[in-house]
Amino acid sequence: MTDKIEPIKDCTLCPRLANFLAENRIKFPHFHNAPVPSFGGLDATILVVGLAPGLKGANATGRPFTGDYAGDLLYETLQKKGYASGFYQKRAEDGFTLHNVRITNAVRCVPPQNKPTGDEVLTCRPYLVNEMNAMQERNLKIILSLGKISHDTVLKTFNLKLSQYPFGHGAVHSLPNGLYLVDSYHCSRYNVNTGRLTAQMFEDVFDCIATL
Repeated sequence: MTDKIEPIKDCTLCPRLANFLAENRIKFPHFHNAPVPSFGGLDATILVVGLAPGLKGANATGRPFTGDYAGDLLYETLQKKGYASGFYQKRAEDGFTLHNVRITNAVRCVPPQNKPTGDEVLTCRPYLVNEMNAMQERNLKIILSLGKISHDTVLKTFNLKLSQYPFGHGAVHSLPNGLYLVDSYHCSRYNVNTGRLTAQMFEDVFDCIATL
């Protein structure tokens, strides 16, 4: 198992993802086209865990959710609730700053059709394990999972049974290690456009986190 928090730039542990990145380095030479590192300090109290970078969002900019439709709602909400400052301009060098929050993904490389395989989630898990361990040694108290795959990945990271902690929007789970796992529907374009997730529902999750 690796002891690193972030994959190397030319990571080839997942052949399908490595090949997809190689293809996109040709198609989009000005994109980041590499594993996307986490955003925010390791001393944060809150860790937001998404699924994977979007092709023309985080994979292009090199910062989680930056340039993705989901990032518009995520970063707007973080700023509204006092967890961020600056002006979000959908690029990594915009000076936008997080406060007491770190953002990462279960899979660090962009997958075809935005769908990583179970094996790819498993292969990338050691980085999440090490990240959580490093944060828990400091101040980590709350993990916010965006979507069920993120939720399941966090539970598997801690070797916990999925059946004991069912996913549900707004659900709060007290874990044996002293952390809280909070669930939200993913702030994707699809979920917002279909009304499955509204801005108010997303804000309510952060209001819940504030009470913890």
